[in-house]
Amino acid sequence: MPKKFVAEFQVVENIALNTTNFLIKVKAPSDLPEIKPGQFVNVEIPEAQDVFLRRPFSVFEVDYKANTLSMIVKILGKGSKRLTEIEVGSKLSLVYPLGKSFSYPQKNEKILLVGGGSGVAPMLFLAKESGLPAAQVDLILGARSQEDHVKVDEYAEYATLHYASEDGSLGEKGFVTQHSVFTTKLNAYDKIYACGPDGMMRALAKEAKAAGVFCEVSLENLMACGFGVCLCCIEPTNKGNLCVCTDGPVFNVNELKW
Repeated sequence: MPKKFVAEFQVVENIALNTTNFLIKVKAPSDLPEIKPGQFVNVEIPEAQDVFLRRPFSVFEVDYKANTLSMIVKILGKGSKRLTEIEVGSKLSLVYPLGKSFSYPQKNEKILLVGGGSGVAPMLFLAKESGLPAAQVDLILGARSQEDHVKVDEYAEYATLHYASEDGSLGEKGFVTQHSVFTTKLNAYDKIYACGPDGMMRALAKEAKAAGVFCEVSLENLMACGFGVCLCCIEPTNKGNLCVCTDGPVFNVNELKW
């Protein structure tokens, strides 16, 4: 099992990306180990006596020279709301790096990345780390509206960006799985990767299986401990009931009982 660390990080940035999403960058007290797209950190919510459990967040960016990692925190409840209010200079306790990462594509492959809601973070990380030219990477980002989308124009260097919004205010109207890139070009891809709401990933997995395209998804089950002890993140698979925090969060869709 890969080595895990627990440490106090210092908050160096807390930037509001929109009304519900914040970019929080933290600096490690010592050299960071290798962290790959799909892995996550478990964060203790500071000064919140009514929030007992750590919260898991996908790693969005890693800067080994500056010794920092970043997370996109979407306000979903009490814990995430408190985290978005943290001040620069404060300390955060992280358990890291947790979980299994996405498998990297081969140099000659064309891939499709699909991120919905808070699932955009690992998709952007994978686009940057894939090593492929932007012409070989299509990235569909979905949200409820333009206001919910995180601005990521700088990632055009790593992928061809496509947007979907449920109200049609940015990109194509509808869910990511209704986007024209997904519905018309599925067979053109060697690999598909996705992270987002359960319903989105199930619909995507169904289409990928039917098309016979390799597909990995990062599950967003409730995770408390991050070590496979609390058993609250169990997912039925063809190998039995597995802990998403240790056996995932990334799974090949053919392993899942969907």
